[in-house]
Amino acid sequence: MLVHPVIQSLLADIDAFTAREGITPSDFGMRSIGDPNLYGDLKKGRCPRLTTIDRLREFMRERGGVAA
Repeated sequence: MLVHPVIQSLLADIDAFTAREGITPSDFGMRSIGDPNLYGDLKKGRCPRLTTIDRLREFMRERGGVAA
């Protein structure tokens, strides 16, 4: 499945964030937007709304994670 470059970048940021925080991608999805399937769905081609992407990046930023 072809994943959009914006989503590829988001996935890389999530990978870095979860590794640094010591949490699973499912935990990240649950804590950030209440969706434990988020990460897997993104890898399968899910295309979230821009507002959702903003919420995910803000979640990471607030916790000292990856910058937007």
